[in-house]
Amino acid sequence: MTEDMKRIEAVLDERVRPSLRAHGGEIEVDHWENGVLYVKLLGQCAGCPSADLTNETIVEAELTAALPELVRRVSVVQTVSDELWEQAKRLLRDHHL
Repeated sequence: MTEDMKRIEAVLDERVRPSLRAHGGEIEVDHWENGVLYVKLLGQCAGCPSADLTNETIVEAELTAALPELVRRVSVVQTVSDELWEQAKRLLRDHHL
């Protein structure tokens, strides 16, 4: 892990993850490119209708304030959790939809 990524992870650990974890969520860095940090919201935050607001008010605000020379913007990579995939498979298998 590069020194810059260590700094980004430290801000996530100190300023972002506690808020997300309070709501059953988590965050994972997908990649960082040209000042844009791409993240995945996990747990209860994955697919949450408020995910964009969470990103703007917590994730992006904290990272751009703490590391303006590294992070200009944060973009959420939309993913479907393994748990949700398994639930969908069970529904389709069990209900013959």
